[in-house]
Amino acid sequence: MTRRKRDLVKQVVRGGREHNIGAVLFHQAVGQILDVNVTDMKCLDLISLHGAASPSQLTTWTGLSTGATTALIDRLEARQLVTRRPHPHDRRGTLVVLTKRAMRALPALFESLAGAMEKLASSYTEDELAVLADFFSKTTRLWEAERGKVRVMSDATASRLRRSRTP
Repeated sequence: MTRRKRDLVKQVVRGGREHNIGAVLFHQAVGQILDVNVTDMKCLDLISLHGAASPSQLTTWTGLSTGATTALIDRLEARQLVTRRPHPHDRRGTLVVLTKRAMRALPALFESLAGAMEKLASSYTEDELAVLADFFSKTTRLWEAERGKVRVMSDATASRLRRSRTP
C-alpha cells in the first residue's frame, strides 16, 4: 500500500469516527428537545425507517434486553412519540408506530439537516455517489458483524465475571 493510500485510509476511518460522533451528538440535541435519550432517538429512527416495529424486532435491532426495550417503548409512549397497535397479521402481536405528534415533530427537527445532506450529496458525481452508496452499504453490514462480535465478547466477559465472584 502506498503512503498516500495509507493516509487516505486513515482519513476515511477518522472521518467515519467523526461522522458517528456528530450523528450521536446531533441526535442527543434533538432528544433533549423531545425529552428522550440517544437510544430512544435511534429507536425512533428505526421505527421511522421501517414504518413500524414489533417489540421483539426492536430488541433484535438494538441488542437491548426485552425489559429495557419495554421500558424504552413505555418512555416513548409517555412522551406521545409512539403508540402500540395490534399486529394486523398476528392477533397476539403488537406493533410500535410513530404517533401523529412524532410524524410532525421529527421531520421539522431534521429538516435543516436533511436539506444540507441532500445538498452535500448532490455535489458529487454519479460515479462518486455510487462509491459512497457502496461504502455506506458495506459499513452497515460491517457494523452488524462487529456488533455481533461485541455481544459474544460481552457474554464471555459477563460469564467470566460471574465465575470470578463465586467463592
